[in-house]
Amino acid sequence: MSKSQDLLSYIREGRTMTQREKLQLIVQLSIPSILAQISATVMFFIDASMVGHLGARASASIGLVESSGWLMGGLAAAANMGFSVQAAHFIGANDFEAARRVLRQSMVCCLIWALLISVTSIIIAPFLPYWLGGSEEIAHDASVYFAIFGLCGIFFQMEGLAGSMLKCSGNMKVPSYLNIGMCVMDVCFNYLFIYIMDLGVMGAAIGTGLAMLITALLMMYFLLVRSDMLALKGRPGSFRPKHDTVLTAFKIGAPMGLQHMLMGSAYVVSTLIVAPLGTVAIAAHSLAITVESLCYMPGFGIAEAATTLVGQGIGAGQRILTRSFARMSVGLGMVVMTLMGILMWVFAPQLMAIMSPIQEVITEGTRVLRIEAWAEPLFAAAIVCNGVFVGAGDTLKPAIMSLLSMWGVRLTLAWYLSKDYGLKGVWIAMATELTFRGTIFLCRLFYGKWNQKLITTTKPS
Repeated sequence: MSKSQDLLSYIREGRTMTQREKLQLIVQLSIPSILAQISATVMFFIDASMVGHLGARASASIGLVESSGWLMGGLAAAANMGFSVQAAHFIGANDFEAARRVLRQSMVCCLIWALLISVTSIIIAPFLPYWLGGSEEIAHDASVYFAIFGLCGIFFQMEGLAGSMLKCSGNMKVPSYLNIGMCVMDVCFNYLFIYIMDLGVMGAAIGTGLAMLITALLMMYFLLVRSDMLALKGRPGSFRPKHDTVLTAFKIGAPMGLQHMLMGSAYVVSTLIVAPLGTVAIAAHSLAITVESLCYMPGFGIAEAATTLVGQGIGAGQRILTRSFARMSVGLGMVVMTLMGILMWVFAPQLMAIMSPIQEVITEGTRVLRIEAWAEPLFAAAIVCNGVFVGAGDTLKPAIMSLLSMWGVRLTLAWYLSKDYGLKGVWIAMATELTFRGTIFLCRLFYGKWNQKLITTTKPS
């Protein structure tokens, strides 16, 4: 048994943990996820750079529909978490058979959900660029990219489900390493399809989809065959969805799905605000977001560890330990992302130069990245606190808080400031909103009742 698995067993067995052991467990669970998140960002960074060197039009084509892709991905992730959080609670209660029953039902439900998302994406793909205010010169490439991305949504859904189930069981290494491998494959396939086969933007979508497919197959193998706690091989059982399991998944996942849908819609509206500013502004906005993700991906890695620890702690009925894990995780996230924000501020020109050879794009991107750097500490608080709340099954109130922050602060300010300050005004609004969201999430972490209501750990029928 690995050291992290040994420490996780302390939670399930109700054993006392020192502060050092708690921090050690948080770090051990976070590091694989952080490495995977950073590698994913670096590879996406390289991916975007490949497209960026095709010109501003190619970058703008992907940037125009990128936020819509996030929306579809968010809806997929919400369904996955609705089931994997239940599995974490059952594992925390040492009820592995109940966790496996949740897994079987999740595979059927998430597959149906993925088919609905993919079909919807393909249907709207020809019209989406025009709805978003894109010009005729980028509309075709944007439509093709989104259609292929939507077609691959099933691979993304099943890869995400398997990964979240493994992580909630405490196995952070396998999904993290497989995600690193997916990023490497993505770059290799993109080089093949973009440059060697000369498919341009279409090649970027095909390369990403193929990498997703291979990773989904490997992730499912490690979950269904190799997992100590969740493997289904040699353990027959029904895959028929049951009312109580699906209802609990809906209670957890529906607020997250609504949040992703409305937050994704907000990103789309943000794109609508940026689109009239011109092709250079769209390209700089899209590429700067990619660069910024180098800063916040470590926060998501720590948030994944927090979800696992809080989920199992809730299942074991250990509220005090759970609260301690939550606060220590958020503190670690804020420290790491503050350091990353400093590095982003210093090296913004060099990072943008990697993304695009066009000086106007580099200059504009550098300006907005240095604005955003100031928001990274409290952005970290928002990210990791959300991971804590998800692990507790507390998703409704945080979703409402996020939506009010996004629509009431960011979009309102972005619309107003973009008139006089252009893209700079949009990013000032973004930094202001992230600071506000982090602040209210910290208030809920310290003063809210997010860990008072336990998800039921009775066996599903």
